[in-house]
Parts: sequence; structure tokens; C-alpha cells
Amino acid sequence: MESNYHTLKRTDNQLLMITHLSQLLTYITGFGGLVVPLILWATQKEAVDGMDAHGKSILNFQLSIIVYCIISIPLILAFGLGIITLVLVGILAFIMPIVNAIKASNGELPSYPLSLNFIS
Repeated sequence: MESNYHTLKRTDNQLLMITHLSQLLTYITGFGGLVVPLILWATQKEAVDGMDAHGKSILNFQLSIIVYCIISIPLILAFGLGIITLVLVGILAFIMPIVNAIKASNGELPSYPLSLNFIS
């Protein structure tokens, strides 16, 4: 009889929640919001049920935020539209990880609006 132990995944909604909240490190360190979820996803996607889907959503969202910030820079010269865009992106990048951390703690899948699909 062959063991399927390596295919069993544990349920860990707290780790999923922490992974979402780790995006807020960007507001403290400037870069941790992409690095920490990437490390958690890469090391735990095979061990934790749902980590692959949550991790991909988080990374797609963080990469999308970076793209939107880069696009906003030249828009600053166009009547200050880039400043408005940067403020809106900053608000979205702060609120959505909290909303999705709550979803993760309840066992729900995340949803990040305006997220581009870099990793599928």
C-alpha cells in the first residue's frame, strides 16, 4: 500500500490571513508587501490547502499595484491625474488585503479588483 502523505494538505486559515496582511508591510518597509507573501506562497503552496490560489491572487495584486504606480508617474504631468491615481491605488492597496484577510479567515477565496493576471 502506497502512502499519499505528501499529497495531503493542512487547513490553515490563520496562515492565509497572515499572508494577506503581510502585504501591509509595504507601508512600513516599502517592499515587504511583495517579498513576504512571495516567500510564504513559495514555501507553503504544497502544504497548506488554498495557499496556491491565495498566493497567486496576492502576487497578481501586488504586481498590479506596482504597474499602476508606474503608470501614474507620467500622469502627474497631465493635470495632476497621477496624484489622484496614486492616492486611489494607495487606498485600494491598504483596504483590500484587510478585506481578503477576513475572507481567508472565514475560508473564502480572495477577490482583488483591478488585479492583472500575471501568474495563473
